[in-house]
Amino acid sequence: MDGDRVEIDGGIMEGGGQILRVSTALSCLLGLPLRVRRIRAGRSQPGLRPQHLSGLEIIRDLCEGKLEGGEIGSTEITFTPGKIKGGTHIADTKTAGSVCLLMQVAMPCVLFAASPSELHLKGGTNAEMAPQIDYTVMVFKPIVEKFNFTFNCDIKKRGYYPQGGGEVVVQMSPVKELSPINLTERGTVTKIYGRAFVAGALPIKLAKDMSAAAVRCIRKEIRDLYINIQPVREPDDQAFGTGSGIIIVAETSTGCLLAGSSLGKRGKNSDKVGIEAAEILLRNLKHGGTVDDSLQDQLIIFMALAKGVSRVKSGPITLHTQTAIHFAEQLTKAKFTVTKSEEEDPSKDTYIIECQGMGMINPNL
Repeated sequence: MDGDRVEIDGGIMEGGGQILRVSTALSCLLGLPLRVRRIRAGRSQPGLRPQHLSGLEIIRDLCEGKLEGGEIGSTEITFTPGKIKGGTHIADTKTAGSVCLLMQVAMPCVLFAASPSELHLKGGTNAEMAPQIDYTVMVFKPIVEKFNFTFNCDIKKRGYYPQGGGEVVVQMSPVKELSPINLTERGTVTKIYGRAFVAGALPIKLAKDMSAAAVRCIRKEIRDLYINIQPVREPDDQAFGTGSGIIIVAETSTGCLLAGSSLGKRGKNSDKVGIEAAEILLRNLKHGGTVDDSLQDQLIIFMALAKGVSRVKSGPITLHTQTAIHFAEQLTKAKFTVTKSEEEDPSKDTYIIECQGMGMINPNL
């Protein structure tokens, strides 16, 4: 069997957990046995963290696979997938490890399961170094559903750094195949909205300050649009621990959604949190792409699996995206090309990511 294992170098390019997520999801989908070496070689703490181990374990459970080397700190794993089955699966990082990243690794797999799935994902919902759950629901979900599937994401409890303790329940039905997407027209910004939140011991005033600072920052660039960023205090029974943050979404005339978000932490001024999110949003709007820098790489695996040609106009290609493309091409028959967009406006730094998808067919349906 070992002769047929696909060898993955987990230390190249972005060199982080994303290589693991993309390659194990595709291994599971394609029935390819996998060996990943030098896991997270580029990180200050190399090897598997609780976050990544939980992701590997949920994939193993989803397809009744075999995982070797699955312990914290391990820098090499082998994975032998089985058949993807639906049903209820639980993944718990037992830390503030991101539930959104658990969703990223599991979602492509359960789309090609034999029956509907329910994923109970536990950990951090609003954590550093990962999309916030609000981003997943407000931006990722409506865009990824353009591949012609739907899912339900119920936030049972929010969890923050360092304890985690959050839980989301994701429900989805399998599909026969994924349709390609065409996101090439940015359109004009029609509305800007969002939420600034506090939870636990923090006063609502912080949320109001974040919101006001963000609005002031956006106003300097975009004067004629109503900006609605709600300050909210998460109900105590729906949040575990103490946390704060903000997400701001811009919606365009063609249905594009781009965002900026930021998290509060001890010693960080709440105005600064709001301004940071606003600046990220403005930067994402400036490049003229139809997706923001966080969404870019999350779409790659779906483009690779879809049947037909997908095209996405984006800003500068992130290292995460380059990495996702590299491993999607290594493991599937998908072909990606990235070309500089021939813009009317030369000041715009935009690219077209085009993919001839492999046309994955669900063998169970």
